[in-house]
Amino acid sequence: MKKIAFIFPGQGSQIVGMGLELYKNHPKAKEVFNVVDEALNQKLSKIIFHGDEEQLKLTSNTQPALMTVSMAIVKILENELGKKLTDFTEIVLGHSLGEYTSLCSIDSLDISTTAKLLRIRGDSMQNSVKNIDTRMVAVIGLEIEIVEELLKDFAEEKDFLCEIANDNCPGQIILSGLKKSIDKFSEKLRSSGARSIIDLQVSAPFHCSLMKPAADVMSKSLEGISIKRPIIRFVNNVSAEFIDEPSEIKEKLIEQVYKRVRWRESIIKVSKSEIDKIIEIGSGKVLTGLNRRMQINQDFFNISNISDIENFIKLHGENL
Repeated sequence: MKKIAFIFPGQGSQIVGMGLELYKNHPKAKEVFNVVDEALNQKLSKIIFHGDEEQLKLTSNTQPALMTVSMAIVKILENELGKKLTDFTEIVLGHSLGEYTSLCSIDSLDISTTAKLLRIRGDSMQNSVKNIDTRMVAVIGLEIEIVEELLKDFAEEKDFLCEIANDNCPGQIILSGLKKSIDKFSEKLRSSGARSIIDLQVSAPFHCSLMKPAADVMSKSLEGISIKRPIIRFVNNVSAEFIDEPSEIKEKLIEQVYKRVRWRESIIKVSKSEIDKIIEIGSGKVLTGLNRRMQINQDFFNISNISDIENFIKLHGENL
């Protein structure tokens, strides 16, 4: 049996029309979209399939939308293989909002609850920075250690707020914070060898201390939620470690809103865990692209449509 880790994408992987083929061709996918529409009391599926890009890009829509597409694929796989994901997977993890999807995929959270939590998460993140001029950028061409060292020069500067939001892979760091701070720090980055600095088209500066009000909202929202202990290994974003205690998972989900996504470290952790394949489930292949830039020996590929599902089952179904 091949040892597999499934990974789930975060914001930036969304595209209008994602999941429509799944919805049209498989009743299990349609069921997932219907459950989410009902949970949110909104036709989110209409926005996903036929909405405009700006509407889908609102983080309150993007977050539950990406989870829905990934879970539609999970349910098709389970139906076609006749077994639960936990029967043929060793490890799950997700990037940012994908962490909620990964917990949902192994039944630690149900789909309806996950959709509601992600809607609250998205709303609270947007509301945290109303009337604040913010920016989020990708820094290409510098390693994490250099960026961390450069940030130390600004540690004592008043009203400076620029933080590392994501450590994605070697040579790609995401920064979040106040626009004036990131503008100033960008000059330092360029003079220190950054190849490019790319603005991210997002509605809030995720994973920085400006998101602490959103973390408070998530803390209250998670209070009454029951998270089942994962029955396979789960890697969290905040520490890039395996955790399975439900109370600790809740703590990390709250911290994750304003702390760094340690994706590079998380994938290194997985790569050292006797895993053969790291498979991205959901829209696009952003994570697969990041993972291929790391010096590890696993096979990487993504499952985002019916053809991908059929190929996965054809190639690996008998060995699962």
